[in-house]
Amino acid sequence: MKARLDLLATVDQGVTESEIFRLALQHSVAELGGLGGTVHLRGPMSALRLVSSTGLPPRLVRPWEIIDQEGPTAPARALREGGAGGGAGAGVWVPTGHGGTWPGTGLAAVPVSGPERPVGALTLVMGEQGRPTDAQWAFLRAVVAWAEERMGQAPPPARVRTPGEESGGRQLRQALKAVQVGTWDWNIQSGELAWDDAAMDIYGTDPADFLHSIESWLKVVHPDDLPWTLAAVQRSIRDRAVFEAEYRVRRPGGGYVWTQARGRVVLDDRGEPVRMVGRAWDSNESPAARDALGRALRHMSDGFLAVDEDWRITFVNLAAEQTLGSSEAELVGRVLWELPSVRGVPDLETHCRQAAAAGRPAGFDVRVPDAGQPPEGDQPPDYGGTPGDVPASGGVVVRDDTGAPVADGRSYHLRLVPVPDGVTLYFTDVTERRRREAEQAATERAATERSARIAELTSALAGATSSRDVVDAVAQRVLTPFGATGLMVLAVEGGSGRLSYIGSVGYPREFVDAIIGSSPERGGPVWEAILTASPLFLSSADEFMARYPAMRGRPAESAKQAWAFLPLTASGHTFGICVFAFDRPRHFSDSDRTLLTAISALVAHALERARLYDAEHTRSRELQRVLLPHTLPELPACTAAARYLPAGQGMDVGGDWYDVIPLSAGQVALVIGDVMGHGLSEAATMGRVRTAVHTLAALELPPDEIMNHLNDIVGALGEDSFVTCLYALYDSTTRICSFARAGHPPPAVVHPDGTVHFPDLAPDPPLGAAEPPFETVELTVPEEGLLVLYTDGLVEAKGREIDEGMTALADLLRSADTSPTADLDQLCDTLTAGLLPADQPTPDDAALLVARVHALAADHMASWPLPSHPQAAGEARKHVREQLAAWGLDDLAMTTELLASELVGNVVRHAKGPVRLRLLRSAELVCEVGDGSLTTPRIRRASATDEGGRGLQLITALSQRWGTRYTATGKCIWTEQALPGTEEYRAGLASGGGADFALGEDFGSLGDFVTGEL
Repeated sequence: MKARLDLLATVDQGVTESEIFRLALQHSVAELGGLGGTVHLRGPMSALRLVSSTGLPPRLVRPWEIIDQEGPTAPARALREGGAGGGAGAGVWVPTGHGGTWPGTGLAAVPVSGPERPVGALTLVMGEQGRPTDAQWAFLRAVVAWAEERMGQAPPPARVRTPGEESGGRQLRQALKAVQVGTWDWNIQSGELAWDDAAMDIYGTDPADFLHSIESWLKVVHPDDLPWTLAAVQRSIRDRAVFEAEYRVRRPGGGYVWTQARGRVVLDDRGEPVRMVGRAWDSNESPAARDALGRALRHMSDGFLAVDEDWRITFVNLAAEQTLGSSEAELVGRVLWELPSVRGVPDLETHCRQAAAAGRPAGFDVRVPDAGQPPEGDQPPDYGGTPGDVPASGGVVVRDDTGAPVADGRSYHLRLVPVPDGVTLYFTDVTERRRREAEQAATERAATERSARIAELTSALAGATSSRDVVDAVAQRVLTPFGATGLMVLAVEGGSGRLSYIGSVGYPREFVDAIIGSSPERGGPVWEAILTASPLFLSSADEFMARYPAMRGRPAESAKQAWAFLPLTASGHTFGICVFAFDRPRHFSDSDRTLLTAISALVAHALERARLYDAEHTRSRELQRVLLPHTLPELPACTAAARYLPAGQGMDVGGDWYDVIPLSAGQVALVIGDVMGHGLSEAATMGRVRTAVHTLAALELPPDEIMNHLNDIVGALGEDSFVTCLYALYDSTTRICSFARAGHPPPAVVHPDGTVHFPDLAPDPPLGAAEPPFETVELTVPEEGLLVLYTDGLVEAKGREIDEGMTALADLLRSADTSPTADLDQLCDTLTAGLLPADQPTPDDAALLVARVHALAADHMASWPLPSHPQAAGEARKHVREQLAAWGLDDLAMTTELLASELVGNVVRHAKGPVRLRLLRSAELVCEVGDGSLTTPRIRRASATDEGGRGLQLITALSQRWGTRYTATGKCIWTEQALPGTEEYRAGLASGGGADFALGEDFGSLGDFVTGEL
């Protein structure tokens, strides 16, 4: 049905009424499957005149050529009921047998209305399908509405002369011969009509066939001329004015000739019209002044006027009279530019004079201001844009042939044609055409813009990696084009069946939380759209409350007035919902619904992919978080702070790490490294290498040996595994830091005075690609100085080389607070913010470790050389006793003496000199005995009959921990004991350790002790 209506809408304006009725009938019969159809129009008195028919044989149509308006026929009933109580669009159904002898099942008729009342009816003869459906009645009314609109635009018929009638030049202005004139008398109240013999001849009627009623005249008038001629008759009666018309009448042979009629209304004593009397004559041979061209120009729908060489009006038609606001008598003879309506048209005189001077036709658009609108100046206002643009006011921008826009008003296309004795001007009202063009252009621009935004949205969603990215992409590219002010994206949790939050824009979080807390049992539009997997559109708050009365307060809480609830479905599974909301009520057109549904499909697939990424990314981040140190140890040798910054959004986890590893005798290892690449395998490699570093550091190997072992470990992982690493060993007793690095940037050393420098370290290749030995560099670090270790991700970025990054790092360190009292955490934040701004995502992970080193005070250290004979144990006990007394650690004297005696005894028995004893008082008490042997003591289980072998068991029982450290001249065996007053010391007492020990059967240790006393 819509296709037929669209087809009818394309019919040009100005077609004849007979063509209008023919098209209306043909499409109505074809669409409803009828057998045929008719169109009747109201005539004088109670007659309905047949003006068009289709598909019906003459035998059936002939009795209906003129029918009574008050009769029972379907057209008459439609006319009466449409005008009385049924409304202008009502229709009637008359089963076959009640309206004449007709085939089929019945007659369906709808009224045809004029400006003031129904003027006729369209009737269809229906076949086997019977009475029309509601949709078919609606289609018939729409067709009739189209016909009514086109009837108002149809021109009076142009007079077409036969070749014998044509003449030209001045002879056309001379009368050819006298014409025959007939008279007529019509009783308006009774319908009785009287013609004289001349009228009989003019109307081609045999007196024997004349019925003496108005129907005789209706039968002979051409169907195309009948509507406007009847309108002239009724206007004359209503206004008590002269009737004048020219129309065609049918001759007995079937042809038509032109006639003219003129009459007047006769009134009774009360002033009511009772009769109309007048004359009629054949106008086929009328004077030249009434020739066909003159009539056509006079009555054509476009405006036309002619001016002489002085621009005085010589001819004007009816349309021009209406446009210029004056009658023909007032216009003819006046200069065109003197008319007020013409003076208000910008640049009209200039364009017309230029075209006349050029001597060739010209066309351009002009604006005729609306009534009451003041004339504008010579220059029209410039709205900008291009022809057909729509300005902010919503009006159509109309442009002339120069491209200049004109303001709002009635717009006309003027065609100026120079002629030998002046100029002719044709002007057509194109306001609606320009408006339609502008609307079409605006629609096309909107469609183009929406297509571009959809393409942009598709591209953005393709690049979105996380759920937050998807929500941001939709908010930025969908809300504004649709005028939406709210967006909410929720997912259904698989296990709980509850909603979970993904993202929202334009909603209070409390409102979103209330939505999340809902359940399927409570219903509502969110769950209805999810459970049905169908979009739901609510155009107003009233519609929302009518559909969900239990949620009447929800629109007020959300401060929204219209909603689009779009389920998110991917892979055949609905897993969430996307809600667009609007501040004002909104009608969702079919295109809106289609586009929003398509957008929801794009969002669903992007969100499904993003949720998988989010889950994997969360697991990766958790793995990396577990592999990195949770906290850094608090050590006397250094104070440290660190930062780890993951790569920008969309990147996998990396392999950057850092460590602070406490060692014996006031030493600490500072480690930082980077596994090349990103992903779970790199993060796992980082964890394995970090574990290896801890193990090797616990053996207290030198940095270069640790690097050797790490290189072997990384090399065994595969050819694609490469790790950069920096290992720094700091000794608080000497303030010496030993560095070894494998493909890693050098550390920054910051002095207390703010001086910054990078040690010159050999750039060994990364682990996995290096060939030992690794170079070790020793550096004395100033007390309370800073060691800044970092990975390349901190200093190297897009557009910044690593050297430039290191220079920037040094500049930040110089300008920052690096004094001994400075907060290291704040310093880390300053460095990361300066090198890696939050608004510039980086493609690589970054790790930063800042350590402030401390030196062990000289009065907290004591050292003595010992002889290489058994008496050395006694000297060791004596030095221990005296030093602990000086430090106020008498409670540890006995235990420490036993430890020193055992360590010295083992050296004397199993190793070689030189022998040296050292005590360190720090967070613990450290007792060290060094010798020149590389033999490592090993603890073993002694049997009951063994005389020795329990010395290391005794050391283990008396100390918190002990170990061996290799030195440049041999090795050093050390022990640690908790200081009195500490939690470790009290725990040792409670477990039976410390001074309250039992020697048991350790005869070897006892013998050493006794020998040392002798």
